Amino acid sequence: MTLTTTDQQHFAWLARTFGRTDYLPLSPTDMAALSRTGTFIDKYQGTHLFREGEKAVHAYVIEKGEVELYRTANGRRRVVARAGEGNVLGDIAMFRGEPYISSARAIGPVSAFRFDREELMPVLIQHPVITLRWLVAGLSQLEATQRRVLGLMSRTVKEQVAKLLLDEADGNGGVHLSQSAIATLLGASRQTVNEALSDLRREDAVETGYRHIRVKDRDKLSHVAQTD
Repeated sequence: MTLTTTDQQHFAWLARTFGRTDYLPLSPTDMAALSRTGTFIDKYQGTHLFREGEKAVHAYVIEKGEVELYRTANGRRRVVARAGEGNVLGDIAMFRGEPYISSARAIGPVSAFRFDREELMPVLIQHPVITLRWLVAGLSQLEATQRRVLGLMSRTVKEQVAKLLLDEADGNGGVHLSQSAIATLLGASRQTVNEALSDLRREDAVETGYRHIRVKDRDKLSHVAQTD
């Protein structure tokens, strides 16, 4: 397969950022093999990379943008996580040969690599550096999740909400999560999340409205969250 200049730039980004790049450099042979297994795709806001229950035949690495992962129960959609640049999605289900356990929906424009299972598996067997890079990327995500859970366990709901808002706020302070999504992510009731947001609003740390949450004062939130 002949790569265009744009494709080469995308795979160069992957080589620079995916997994541990300091002691696991990809050789030209590795890069050539990797390029045969993946396709660069663009997704528009509201479109899906994959849906819950579909056969997992692809894994994805996000280059740009954010994706929300959600599950559907009794006709209701519940956001369970968000993923952004460098995150790997769908690989566990793909490797296990099982259906995706959640749906992945683009929050805004998303650019990603889509890897085909039938093409990727032989490459991982034949190219140990690619395999190690993939393993490190997955373990890094798992460790980040564990750190986040452990960091929240000792906090009150209000402190947890403050910490989550700090983590999720964009450059303008906007938080692109609904109150129900925050409740799901924290394992709390929507009522307690609403009460926590009301307290933070009274303290002038955030402003809230219909489907709108914005961080006004990061220092105040940091104080509430008991984090630097």
